[in-house]
Amino acid sequence: MHLASESITPRSIAIVGAGQAGLLLGCALLDKGYAVTMVTNRSAEDIWNGKVMSSQFIFDPALQIERDLGLDQWEKDCPYTEGIGFSIPAPDGSGTQALHWHARLHAPGQSVDQRVKMPGWMAEFVRRGGDLRFEDVGVAELETLTAAHELVLLAGGKGDIVNLLGRDDSRSPVRQPMRQLALTYVTGMKRHDYYECVNFNLIPGVGEYFVFPALTTHGASSTQACDIMVFEGVPGGPMDCWGDARSPEQHLETSLNILKTFAPWEYERSRDCQLTDANGTLAGRITPMVRNAVLTLPSGRKVFGMGDAVLVNDPITGQGSNNATKGAKHYYDAILARGAGAFDEAWMRQTFDALYNGYAEKVVRWTNSLLFPPPDYIVKLLATAQHAPALASRIANGFNDPRDYADYWFDAADAERLMQREMEAVAA
Repeated sequence: MHLASESITPRSIAIVGAGQAGLLLGCALLDKGYAVTMVTNRSAEDIWNGKVMSSQFIFDPALQIERDLGLDQWEKDCPYTEGIGFSIPAPDGSGTQALHWHARLHAPGQSVDQRVKMPGWMAEFVRRGGDLRFEDVGVAELETLTAAHELVLLAGGKGDIVNLLGRDDSRSPVRQPMRQLALTYVTGMKRHDYYECVNFNLIPGVGEYFVFPALTTHGASSTQACDIMVFEGVPGGPMDCWGDARSPEQHLETSLNILKTFAPWEYERSRDCQLTDANGTLAGRITPMVRNAVLTLPSGRKVFGMGDAVLVNDPITGQGSNNATKGAKHYYDAILARGAGAFDEAWMRQTFDALYNGYAEKVVRWTNSLLFPPPDYIVKLLATAQHAPALASRIANGFNDPRDYADYWFDAADAERLMQREMEAVAA
């Protein structure tokens, strides 16, 4: 039953941060009759005309959440990506691939530039009856929001405000940035002669490069297809080289030089690429961490963290927007299930712990594992997948739900049993 028909005064919720998690949850709650206030410090126009913010590839299970909530406005326009590809270069410096395979996802994934998606979802939030406000939020503003709303969620992933939540040391084993990150949005990339993939290139001792199709901005109001290059350089290594790229053109040149040196098969596809726009580049570092889920204000009132504010993953596994989407859906279900009950600290902690223990912990563990040199059995696992299509499919589709990796990724004996079983199936 629609909540508004049950109560003269709908329950009031405020969300700080208009990103993947906050806007999705806000729009969903509005459809259930909640009174929702959204506070952000950037207008839709600022976002559209600003720099790219992420590499946001979303796999089908998270896309289905968007569909179910009526937030899939770009699905027909955005390129579909049907598989995952893996490559490792030959160690002899010949510029050839020692390992290469690709496998289809059970259903395609997509990437919509947040500069396109967030303005669109802001408009949808207002259309559904939400109160969208533009202001910087600090402790004083959080105090005002918590005094006026039954629940305040902090969904902003950047800025000083999220640091108030503090790191959960027990869930954050990585204490420093493990990669120098860079994004390059381009047009003009040559297509493979097989289905579109997220193409992962693992370059031992240097870093990782992955690339996939996306939908981005084009001028003041339209969109265009593009490809997003994602570079993950080991700090101090040859891919940690973005400090001298002082202009978008130099950033693109650096991108192509890296590919020419370490992944020439990718360079051949990319050599004629052009930047989508002058704002289509980004470079920086991220410290992976899990923050505490509850912030206690000086007044004693509580703020509940969500999305990137509490779960900060390195982009190496492409799970950021997927975590944000699945986390928002988890919070949405918990809010509805709470009924008229108080959104107290115990409920907040229980809600987050259920998300972390039931899903996010395994994503965090898998993502962090890829930031360190792979053990020999993982290299063997990836090599075996080249000859065992069912194994390649299982590894690829772990990106849809990384909990599956817990069955074989972290233990050499488990991996050996899986490889033996899959190779026996190939021989049968």
